Amino acid sequence: MKTPVSVSIAFVQGMLAGVRSQRMAPEAWLAEAGIDPALLEQAGARVTGEQYVALYRVLNERLNDDGLGFYSRVLKRGSFTLILRSGLGAPDLEVAMRRIARTFGLLQDDIELLPLHDAGRAGWGLRFTNAAAGQPRFIHEMLLRIVWCMVAWLVARRLSALRFDLAFDRPPYADSYRHVLPGEVRFCRPMSALWFDAHALRSPIRRDEAALRNFVAHIQRNVVLPRRNDGDIGTRVRLHLQRAIPAWPDLESTARTLHMSASTLQRHLAAEQTTFQALKDELRRDLAIARLNTSMVPLAVIAGELGFSDSAAFQRAFKAWTGSPPGSYRRRTP
Repeated sequence: MKTPVSVSIAFVQGMLAGVRSQRMAPEAWLAEAGIDPALLEQAGARVTGEQYVALYRVLNERLNDDGLGFYSRVLKRGSFTLILRSGLGAPDLEVAMRRIARTFGLLQDDIELLPLHDAGRAGWGLRFTNAAAGQPRFIHEMLLRIVWCMVAWLVARRLSALRFDLAFDRPPYADSYRHVLPGEVRFCRPMSALWFDAHALRSPIRRDEAALRNFVAHIQRNVVLPRRNDGDIGTRVRLHLQRAIPAWPDLESTARTLHMSASTLQRHLAAEQTTFQALKDELRRDLAIARLNTSMVPLAVIAGELGFSDSAAFQRAFKAWTGSPPGSYRRRTP
């Protein structure tokens, strides 16, 4: 089942930081992606996953830059494909990572990918040789996500990230990292880095040129769009709630469906740093944003679909989620 995804406006602002540092106005690109610039001024605003991917694609194509304006030397379109291709044919992940790091270093002058080993863990660290390049948080977030996607894709198997280190203070939108960086996240670290089990370094490379072409055809979506781990209890709860619409089952009936007690379900969700009510509200928020962006369905109808007693209750909840009433949110949409 296709589940709706929404993205914090903080990540939209982050994606635009590169072009803004070069004093380029982003309004035309935002409009092309279907994002009203007024949303940038709303701290709690969100955009659909489709809009976010569209913005990445627009910037990539209009700038002819895989780096979206963040690097002192333009990474012409196709650079990340070339970087990933350099890992094909390697005997194992460790060799592939060395080749990728070398190719990345040939194409830009601002960042080095450093191989890391520590207490049974391995990974990549980001060393910024150009201090200005390391200032935007987004470049840390996005580059770690890109190189993690590369590692997981090359070995063609489920590979868990043990931890993501970020070399900056915890930002106000840090809760959104649950769907962007799929592992424990630590802030204020000496170096931004990703970590995984060192045994994975011996994993053979299972991808070929045909697989690369297929991956690259959807690279914006593969890299940019937040994804949920299918094995998470929270994801299973969200899917169950979505399938049940408009019934909106409660905690107890959801737990029975998942073959566990309500208290056990609550413990699992707490370990994933969420709650049943938070998951329910996130799903209703994302569904509402998608409906407001793609239809002119009356608010009362959307309220009923989302399990609210009336339109007023839905409007209060939506404003609490996004900082804006649903009516004005819809009017911002081109």
